[in-house]
Amino acid sequence: MIPTDLAVKTGSEIKLERTSQKRPANEAGVASPGEGATRRGRLDLFKFVPFRLNRVAAEVSQALSSEYQTRYGLDIPEWRVLATLGFRKEACSAQYISQCTRTHKSTISRAVTALLERELIERVANEDDRREFRLRMTRKGKSLYDELIPRLLRREQEILACLSTQERKEFGRLLGKIERSLDLIQTSEEADAKEAY
Repeated sequence: MIPTDLAVKTGSEIKLERTSQKRPANEAGVASPGEGATRRGRLDLFKFVPFRLNRVAAEVSQALSSEYQTRYGLDIPEWRVLATLGFRKEACSAQYISQCTRTHKSTISRAVTALLERELIERVANEDDRREFRLRMTRKGKSLYDELIPRLLRREQEILACLSTQERKEFGRLLGKIERSLDLIQTSEEADAKEAY
C-alpha cells in the first residue's frame, strides 16, 4: 500500500535559477525530472517532482480505495492499519503503524477504534511492557485481508499496465534509490527486525 502525503527531505536548500536557454524536453515532451522549471519567477508545479509524486500517490491511493471502501466499508486509514498488521509476523503498536504509513497518530487512533468495534483487530499485552498494548488481526480480520489482497494486486497490475516489463523493473529500481536516499526501510524483514519503518 501507498500513503497520500509524501514529504521529500533534502540535505541542502534547493535553488532555482532562471536561464535564458530552453532545456531539452524528454521523449514525452516534458522537462526531465528535477529540472523544476520556472516561468516568470514562478515554480512550474507540473515539472516539480515532489508535486508530481504527491499527485500520483493520491490518485493511486484513491484507485485502490475503491476496492476496500465500496466492498468492505473500510476507509483509507483503516486499510492502512490492516495492511501494516498484514505484513507483520508479530503484533505491533499503533505508533509503529503511524510511522510505517506516515499517517498522523490521531488518524490511526480513530481507525484502530473503528476496527476494534468491528472485531477485525484486537489488543494484546506487550510482554516487554505490561502498560502498553499491541495490535493484531483477529480471525475475522485475517479472512477479510486474505480476500482483499488478490483484488488489490490485480488493481496494481492495471495501474502499471502502461509500463513494459522492463520499465516496471526500472521504475521499481529508481523508486528504491529515492527511498534509500531518504533513509526509508524497504523490506518487511528489515522493518520487523528494527521494529520501525
